[in-house]
Amino acid sequence: MTYSIVAWDPSTGMTGVAVATKHLAVGSLVPHARAGVGAVATQSSTNPLLGPWGLDRLTLLRGTPQPVSVAQTVLDSLMQDDPGRDHRQVHLVDADGRAAAWTGAHCGGWAGHHTGEGYSVAGNFLTGPEPVQAMAAAYEAALAADLPFSERLMRALEAGEAAGGDHRGRQSAALYVMHQELYPLHDFRVDHHPDPLVALREILAETTQPYYTSFRDTLPVLASLPAPTSAFPPLVAVPSSHTAAVPPAPAVPVAAPASLTQAGLAAVEPIRPARRRWTWPGLRRRVA
Repeated sequence: MTYSIVAWDPSTGMTGVAVATKHLAVGSLVPHARAGVGAVATQSSTNPLLGPWGLDRLTLLRGTPQPVSVAQTVLDSLMQDDPGRDHRQVHLVDADGRAAAWTGAHCGGWAGHHTGEGYSVAGNFLTGPEPVQAMAAAYEAALAADLPFSERLMRALEAGEAAGGDHRGRQSAALYVMHQELYPLHDFRVDHHPDPLVALREILAETTQPYYTSFRDTLPVLASLPAPTSAFPPLVAVPSSHTAAVPPAPAVPVAAPASLTQAGLAAVEPIRPARRRWTWPGLRRRVA
């Protein structure tokens, strides 16, 4: 009942998620992103823990050599730790622009994904493979046209909708983009609407208005703040380069699986969904 895109822009360091579904408030649980780290979308039979856990693991392994990409190592660890993996659809992108995706064998309806350079698109309960194909093509075309990052994500969603989208209809959509700060560049949600992508497009268009751009210009940035003088642990300023380190993620507030350590992640064995076949170059789908 959901289709989404996760992406990383190497030219700006922006990363984010765009998602739409026939369900209430998709933006509350599916999209997750962290500046300088990457983005995760967790959908189908959603496990919201996979978002923060995935970002924590991407942070932990950022810049470390891996036998496969950091994104793939993290995804394999998440699926190893999730007993409901066959019902999940999860995809993510790391700070090197490497994407990884999982579509469980028991995801509902037509379900599949496609990973490309710097992005991944995925969906379930779709009308067929066409929405995923259209999203990938739209994102790559927008990238070739050098359109702004958020516009690329938005066009991918619109292309997925135009190609059929969620076969049950439409209800909510969200756009979540991080740049250099601890707070989002864009965090826009349409939680309950007969045409959520139209409403989301209107919100995105409003960000170009002078009242909003001038407001954004007044927001404090960590790199320009004076050093804290309180007794609390000092804030870690993010230098201007988008490749700079960001403050470490807070500890996971629940008992962490064994693989949520660097040593544990190194020992992860990849898990592959059962009964899956190629249906389009780079596109994988579940076969009922």
